[in-house]
Amino acid sequence: MHFAINGRSYDVELDIRTSLLDLLRDRLGLTGTKKGCDQGACGACTVLVHGERILSCLALAVQYQRREIMTIEGLGTPNALHPLQQGFIAHDGFQCGYCTPGQILSAVGLARELQNGVPSAVTANLTDDAVEVTADEVRERMSGNLCRCGAHNGIVEAVLEYLREPPETGAAR
Repeated sequence: MHFAINGRSYDVELDIRTSLLDLLRDRLGLTGTKKGCDQGACGACTVLVHGERILSCLALAVQYQRREIMTIEGLGTPNALHPLQQGFIAHDGFQCGYCTPGQILSAVGLARELQNGVPSAVTANLTDDAVEVTADEVRERMSGNLCRCGAHNGIVEAVLEYLREPPETGAAR
């Protein structure tokens, strides 16, 4: 099977029952994507496929051949952090850090949803061209990503700052 992950190509022989999460962590050594509940309930395994967030523990790898997959390893570098990574540091949006990769990738996917005008359960006005960015909107859209340490308020603040930052500042969206 052929995979495109973080801008690199991988050819791998796999059992067709292998989850995308297990491919990433166990076969390719991309351990930034975390295995939390392995049932799709915690969001620790969130990755982006063509810019849309998915739970990699619930996805079969075979479904995502030749599709553009991004893990946390593909979003910024230690010397050039992505604006969301910087925001998580600035707003103390992590304690143990276990959920952080999934939280950050989920927020990147959330930004794309907002750009495309996709409403959520709490979107106030469904007739507007753009969805208003509020803390409640962020909380609703990030509700599939759990933080067990209590850094939730810092996460929401970091995401709000990222969403309100003008695109011309260099933020990769």
